[in-house]
Amino acid sequence: MPDWSYHTLFKPILQTLPPSFSREFIHRGMSLLSSSLIGRALIEFLGHMAPSKNPEKSLFGIPFLSTVGLSGKIDPKLSGLQAFQNLGFGFIEIGPVSIQGSSRQQELQIDPKQEQILGDPRFSIKLSTVKERLYSLTKKQVPLFIRVEGTFQEKIQICNELHPFSDGFILNCQNFNSADQYDFFRSKVRKPVILACTAEHINKLENYQPSGILLEDFPSPEGMIEALVTIKNTFGDDLPVITSGGIREPSDAVTLLENGASLVMLGFEYVFTGPGLPKRINEAYSNRFAKETAVVKGWFWYWLFGLSITIAGLIALFFSMTSIILPYDEFFLGMMRNDLLEFNPAILYFMAHDRMTLSGTMIAGGIIYMQLAKLGVRNGLHWARKAINIAGIIGFLGIFLFIGYGYFDWLHGLFWLMLLPLFILGYLKSKNATAAPTSNNLYNHRFWKWSLFGQLAFVLLGFALTIGGGVISVIGASSVFVPTDLTYLCLTPEMLNEFNERLIPVIAHDRAGFGSALLSVGLLVLMLALWGIREGERWVWWTFTIGAIPAFLSGLITHFIIGYTDFVHLLPAYIAVALYLVGVICTAPFLLKK
Repeated sequence: MPDWSYHTLFKPILQTLPPSFSREFIHRGMSLLSSSLIGRALIEFLGHMAPSKNPEKSLFGIPFLSTVGLSGKIDPKLSGLQAFQNLGFGFIEIGPVSIQGSSRQQELQIDPKQEQILGDPRFSIKLSTVKERLYSLTKKQVPLFIRVEGTFQEKIQICNELHPFSDGFILNCQNFNSADQYDFFRSKVRKPVILACTAEHINKLENYQPSGILLEDFPSPEGMIEALVTIKNTFGDDLPVITSGGIREPSDAVTLLENGASLVMLGFEYVFTGPGLPKRINEAYSNRFAKETAVVKGWFWYWLFGLSITIAGLIALFFSMTSIILPYDEFFLGMMRNDLLEFNPAILYFMAHDRMTLSGTMIAGGIIYMQLAKLGVRNGLHWARKAINIAGIIGFLGIFLFIGYGYFDWLHGLFWLMLLPLFILGYLKSKNATAAPTSNNLYNHRFWKWSLFGQLAFVLLGFALTIGGGVISVIGASSVFVPTDLTYLCLTPEMLNEFNERLIPVIAHDRAGFGSALLSVGLLVLMLALWGIREGERWVWWTFTIGAIPAFLSGLITHFIIGYTDFVHLLPAYIAVALYLVGVICTAPFLLKK
């Protein structure tokens, strides 16, 4: 559930439901999805949550891929544990855990105006339930810190039983009467024991040698920064310090990390800011590190690949506006262009409409390929290379659709053979494009909120074009015509076959070619919308804005020129233009922001 769907669609609905019910509904649904390989792949495709390698660090002898963790307050029943491992978090807190657990359900109180959530501080989860949930994990992907409660002996029992699952235990610093008792406890559990402290109890730890300290329940980030300074002065810079809560936007987390926090945990503020917050923090914090300049030579071959498609689209546009059919088409049909005009001029116009929309789609796709190559792959961005590879492979496979009705012209084959080596060279020479993106976005300002609606529009546009391309490809390889086509032609397929049995294969070839190209371009738009929208990425906005123009102009103007203006037939195009305009307008302040 990325931010573009959470804030625009799901959050308004969930706020009308009882808080505990909506929380469990979302957590269980996400965990069900992430319990399968396909579901985890879908989550990664939609959100691209994997963090950059820059924030990686080792603490307690454990590698952390991200400095952002999740507080146990968010998922006290562990119903979303499977899912949260795939949402960009570097670690997860579990608990509080007690032997018997709480006897009553936890009730949440939400103040949407102040963006605050109050839970029962006495709530704890039963030890047997925790063991059951941990055993059911498909795979443990991130470090787990378990908070324990109870008597001294009960705490030792809990730690021993959960020892195989835990990377460290969290206990309230008030649970120990002395440093000796703490050292005895740590020797019994044989894992890092992190002391959770509030502002008033930090000074009581001077004689301790803790594995780490967790700062929580501070009234403001400023107070937490003061506490971080105190801890560093007392224990030195090597002691791991974790903060919990107080993070509403990326700037809060970055400030804490730059002022001494080793790791940060998101509290209830995460619910209001949205599930994309850990990803935004990872990208904003990564942006503070020096960027390694990666020389990705393969970008130029990808760029030539896109340029070739653009040039081919322009050539196809020229022919579709003039002769429409080419000599090899006439040779296959066994008749000349004038023969078609004399029989029914609408046939030639119909073929022009298919070929012109194909040419506009090719030009649009070529522009996006070139932009991704020059401004994405060239800078080492792995998501740009991934987008080119997925769309390119799907486009190449579309060649099999061209021969579905027995007609494959030599020009398409030659074009396919020219593009293939460019694509292969780009693929082989760009394998070092492995950089994760960084971001300048630090605040939840209004431009960011507007951009979510624009991103949703672009995502819907990408999905629509992809599905439309798939449907047209299937139609081109099967029935060829939709009812409005036959109404425009004033002919039936039988009448066309009676006139020339090779005419439908030529039209099917055009339809399948257009469907394949639209499918490939739809994937490009979708992946650019899902993975590329970040504050200040001006090139992404220009790619959307300019890239779509050839496709929309060729697709719409052609229909009006030939008189094929059936509203039902053109309705998908009208919806696509509306989504495009919403996307361009709503993302402009965010993407063009300097």
